[in-house]
Amino acid sequence: MKTNLATMRSAPEGYFTVRFGIPEYTSWMDESMSWKETCYIGDWSFLWERRIKGPDALKLLSDISVNSFAKFDIGQAKHVIHCDKSGKVIHEGILSRVADEEFMLFGRGGFWADYSLRKGKYNAISEPDDLFNFQVSGPNAVAVIEKAARECVRDIAFMHFRTIRIEGHEVWALRQGMAGEVGFELQGPIKHRDDVYAAILNAGTQHGIRRLGARVATVNHLEACFPTIVSDYLPAIFDDDMAEYLAEFDAAMPRFASTFNIAGSFEGDDISAWYRSPVELGWTKNIKFDHDFLGRSALEKEVASPKRTMRTLVWHAEDVVDVYASLFKKGKSYQFMDIPRDQRGFMYADKVISNGKLVGVATSRGYSYYFREMISLCTIDLSHSGIGTEVVVVWGEPGEPQKEIRAKVAPAPYKKDNRRLDLATLY
Repeated sequence: MKTNLATMRSAPEGYFTVRFGIPEYTSWMDESMSWKETCYIGDWSFLWERRIKGPDALKLLSDISVNSFAKFDIGQAKHVIHCDKSGKVIHEGILSRVADEEFMLFGRGGFWADYSLRKGKYNAISEPDDLFNFQVSGPNAVAVIEKAARECVRDIAFMHFRTIRIEGHEVWALRQGMAGEVGFELQGPIKHRDDVYAAILNAGTQHGIRRLGARVATVNHLEACFPTIVSDYLPAIFDDDMAEYLAEFDAAMPRFASTFNIAGSFEGDDISAWYRSPVELGWTKNIKFDHDFLGRSALEKEVASPKRTMRTLVWHAEDVVDVYASLFKKGKSYQFMDIPRDQRGFMYADKVISNGKLVGVATSRGYSYYFREMISLCTIDLSHSGIGTEVVVVWGEPGEPQKEIRAKVAPAPYKKDNRRLDLATLY
């Protein structure tokens, strides 16, 4: 008998507000256009940072990451992925090399690195840090940062960083772009947070900058296809052999970050049904077999013969409207479809079927005001991953009224990826 784990844990109060601030500063529709038309500043200072340093620091990171470190320069950053022995994602994050034997790891992966360091034999140390982390992204992002820093930043290559000064404070400017647009992450000591934030807002006034509110903060992840823990997969930390780590992780995390909530029409026999591999999340290019790492054997087999991949689904507008129309009819309505994104911090996973057969799982459903469409990410069987393929998403919890919503397979990312634009050609 299959089990749906929607009530595995209660939803944390104020999940998105705790992480991203107030729900809206102007309106979520206005804010969602900012990274296409002007730019935004978003506050990701809730991310955890771990400073890892020592002669064996790189070896530790190599042992727990699918990424290659054969070339990793000082001033370079990588999207690193950590897997369990079955090749399922434990954590992922951004790793920056700040010195020959010193690295900064942003995200939950720092806890896995610290745990692995203590359990292994490495000549290295791991220390927590406390940095602000602002995203400034959109067509006008470069102009805003250059005005605030009073210097040119167009020499910074994609996924590289260097120090700039804002309001007299040293700040790392990492060229990244989680909105799929030209963007930077600005990082520095938390004590300088307010000064730098105010300087960016002031510099952005003439460039139409917006503050990114909680309601729309992760729409960019959906449009630009950045699968996210809890939203698109559960971390592979609930198996028996991970019990010790899970206990440490739970104890270290604040409540909003240690709760894992499942909802939607998808059902599985075991919690591992909500785990995902880097291949299923569209991160195959990150996997390099030039070193030994946890999960290598499983991923070698999957990369050689993949079964699922990542796509976007475009949900049929008329079917979506039926869901809202049911709220105005007598009888039990369909489950409410929050927009632009569900705000409860669930992994909302919905069955994707074709001719009655399960062919995928839709996650991160959200409304794009830019495209005027309801879209989602989808881990889908290769046999049904062709662009334009028609499938059906089942909306509604098991045992409740369910609506079959027609959908079409589309590329992921759905929005054009402009992160690597030549900055010298801007303005």
